[in-house]
Parts: sequence; C-alpha cells; structure tokens
Amino acid sequence: MKRIALSMAFRAIAIGAGLAACSSAYQPVPTSSKTAAPQQVQIPDAVKVPSGNKLAGSFEGHGVQIYQCTNNSWTLLQPAAIISDNGNPIALHSKGPVWISTIDGSEVSATPVPNAMVNHDDAIPELLLKATENHGTGQFGSVTYVQRLATKGGLAPKGRCANRAQVSVPYSASYLFYTAG
Repeated sequence: MKRIALSMAFRAIAIGAGLAACSSAYQPVPTSSKTAAPQQVQIPDAVKVPSGNKLAGSFEGHGVQIYQCTNNSWTLLQPAAIISDNGNPIALHSKGPVWISTIDGSEVSATPVPNAMVNHDDAIPELLLKATENHGTGQFGSVTYVQRLATKGGLAPKGRCANRAQVSVPYSASYLFYTAG
C-alpha cells in the first residue's frame, strides 16, 4: 500500500493547480522557505499554532486525495502529494498523515488537533495537526505542528458510488512546519 501511495505521489507532481489564499484569514506567512518575494498565505485563528513554536518551513503541496467507496459513499483513503520549495520537490506526503523528506529521509507523522479546522465548500479543510512521531534529525526530525492552509480542490465526489471503487481528486495546499522554540 505504501508503494502505491508513493507511486501516486510521484504522479501527482504533474498536477499543476495553483494555490489560492483563504479569504477567512488574518496572519500572512510566506509559502516558501526562500526569502525572494514569496506568496503570502493567511492563517485563520482556528488553526493557529500554540505559542512556544516557531515556523521552520513553508512549502507548496500538489497531489491528490484518494477516496474509496465504502457502503455506497466516498471515504478518504489517503493523500498522495509532492511537497515543494519554489518548485523543487523536497518531501512526499502520504497516509498517516506523514511527510517524508526526499532530501534527508527525516519524517513527521501527525494527527489533526480537535476542532482546529476551517471548512470550505469548494476545497478540503484547512487543518492544524500535532506531531505524534518524528524520525531522523533532518528537516522534519523536530517538527511539533503542521498547518495545511490555502487548500484548493480535493473534495470527495458527490453522490453514490460502487463499493471498492477508488478515485483520485487533485488538490493543492500550503504546508507550514513548526518546531519548539
């Protein structure tokens, strides 16, 4: 299953949907770790990171949300995305959710923080996720929180479906990674 997710994530790099800033937001943050004219992303109050954490990196994610039909309705199976810094792939994002650095092999797994979500009619929700496990000493080795912001697309299809059918829905988002400090 992990191979399928990684294969789909690599295919997802071809998806070129642009990022859109969320209109229900307050605090701008650059979408790239580089300082050369980054796009600003708004952070809604509902998904703000607790004090005592600092921004370690802000990157773009493009990929798919994979849904499977269970009991005649679509349920999320897993994401499969490429995380990039100014167009240069730096990580894979897959089921867990987990982010694995393609640069240094470090990784972070996280779980959504209860009630820290901003729903949208036309896109998957913006989320605040708390790290549950870290591996390695590289870029994700000490991540404490992850924000998924400026989401575009990725919603499950509407209507009924045939059991065990799968569909991949393109999406994009900004991912912000935080460390203690």
